[in-house]
Amino acid sequence: METFNRTVTKFILLGFSLGHQGEILLALVFLAMYITSLAGNMLIFCLVLGNSQLHTPMYFFLCNFSVLDIMFTSVISPQLLWNLLSGDKSIPFSACMAQLYFYFLLGTVEFLLLTSMSYDRYVAVCKPLHYHTIMRGEVCVKMVLASWLCGFLSVLCPTIQISRLSFCRSNSLNHFFCDTGPLLELSCTDTRFIELMDFMLSSLVIIGSVVLTLISYACIISTILLIPTTTSRIKAFNTCATHLTMISISSGISIFTYVTPSQKETLDAHKVPAVLTAIVCPFLNPFLFTLKNDSVKEALRKTVQKTCDMIMENVLATFKGNKFVLGKSL
Repeated sequence: METFNRTVTKFILLGFSLGHQGEILLALVFLAMYITSLAGNMLIFCLVLGNSQLHTPMYFFLCNFSVLDIMFTSVISPQLLWNLLSGDKSIPFSACMAQLYFYFLLGTVEFLLLTSMSYDRYVAVCKPLHYHTIMRGEVCVKMVLASWLCGFLSVLCPTIQISRLSFCRSNSLNHFFCDTGPLLELSCTDTRFIELMDFMLSSLVIIGSVVLTLISYACIISTILLIPTTTSRIKAFNTCATHLTMISISSGISIFTYVTPSQKETLDAHKVPAVLTAIVCPFLNPFLFTLKNDSVKEALRKTVQKTCDMIMENVLATFKGNKFVLGKSL
């Protein structure tokens, strides 16, 4: 371990203690999940963008959520895969600070976007006659922009404060990416103010998002229970259950990891939840949120059929053209 008087130029990400072969195997698993996550979320983005039937507030939010998932997992996965496959565990100081900032920025935006999606479902179920009046296009855009603005403002100050710390103990981070707790652990500066600020902001964003979502779903469930037909009730429950499950998982992991007065006490316990948040959830979200939806399945079927028809038309046109040229030459 290297020791420094003032600060560092790079950090060493200790990651997982599995040995070289174990790390290669883990890298292959993460690579498969990363590629699948990119492909699934890009497919959702293209489907929503290219099908007018999906140009509704719900799919607008799901499309934004897919873009957010692509960005979120790409903040961590490429660097992690490089560290595991190459054996080079170093990351420059500037890249570490950028990774820290964008990880928490995108994580904050994701919570706020999930809250916006819960409000969209509340209006759709509880106020169906006013849905298109309330959830107008400009309102949806403002909700998404507000999520990004709040994320930008809430994460900027803590990141600046952390980047100004003196790291004189070591440059080895006990994590697989640049997280707040491991960085604060290495600092020889008094970090109590930063820890308090992180705790307050994390509590405000995560617990506030969970409370608003639970209020929305309490109203949704009470309305669903009044629906007379069993089929309609089951359909309404299925529409909302996935969203409620995903925000429960995300909020549970984040509360365990970040809504604590000090993150330095439980560093070893943070790696598995971080893998779930940064890699597993973006991998599962396309399948749980969107691709199982009947409207999306129908749009995908039509897109595949249209693509196959175009390919066949081109093949037939090429075949006829070649036949014509061959007949002319004969």
